Amino acid sequence: MRMLGCVSPPTEGELTILGGDPVRDGAAIRANLGVIPQEDTLDNELTVRENLLVYGRYFGLPRKLINERTDQLLDFVQLTERAGDQVDPLSGGMKRRLTIARSLINDPDILILDEPTTGLDPQARHVVWDRLFSLKQRGVTLILTTHYMDEAEQLCDRLVVMDHGKIAAAGTPRDLISRYSTPEVLELRFAPGAQEDAAEKVKSLSPERMEVTADRLLLYAADGDEFLARVREAGIEPLTELVRRSTLEDVFLHLTGRTLVD
Repeated sequence: MRMLGCVSPPTEGELTILGGDPVRDGAAIRANLGVIPQEDTLDNELTVRENLLVYGRYFGLPRKLINERTDQLLDFVQLTERAGDQVDPLSGGMKRRLTIARSLINDPDILILDEPTTGLDPQARHVVWDRLFSLKQRGVTLILTTHYMDEAEQLCDRLVVMDHGKIAAAGTPRDLISRYSTPEVLELRFAPGAQEDAAEKVKSLSPERMEVTADRLLLYAADGDEFLARVREAGIEPLTELVRRSTLEDVFLHLTGRTLVD
């Protein structure tokens, strides 16, 4: 991300951003980039509006244009009514929306986002997603890192799954699910002490793939309801069952494993 933002030089290979060389043309490229860091770096001693006005001056923009864009961006991120408020008392979601507005003051062609919704509650995350999706519709290119697979599935047209610094897979969300998972997943939970025996019985039914976690069995199948019927016909009765569609989280865990990685 630092290389894409023209902050760190490329370590190897070739990198071209907006047709330019990030080492030779770094300043010109940065003028057309918007960056949303993982941690908010807002000026807490300034008001919401002043954060945008001051940041716009870093790009050498005329004051009239900065004022016009500030009004537009505060409306875009739904902070117009808080324009005169200090930043420090704002909620985490409001600060994130202000950071997005600030990153857009120079009308960038590419917006780089480092885990844009980490730490936000579900409502705030969805508001941020709505704003980012609107930017996509306007033609802004978004490059983001995230650990939220639902966020990646909602916002990304193309994904790269990384594992230990290597590319494990790449493609569209639908393509990755099709390649590395099944259309549906059947989740079965059993009484304490019964799961190990149930797993052996279920395995004999030859699911396309089965994963055993601490509290449930995950059975990957083309038709979850049909496989559930087979489970019951075999005399296996779980406490609860759930048929759901496969998600990018299933793909990510399949490619990178369920072991916690520092």
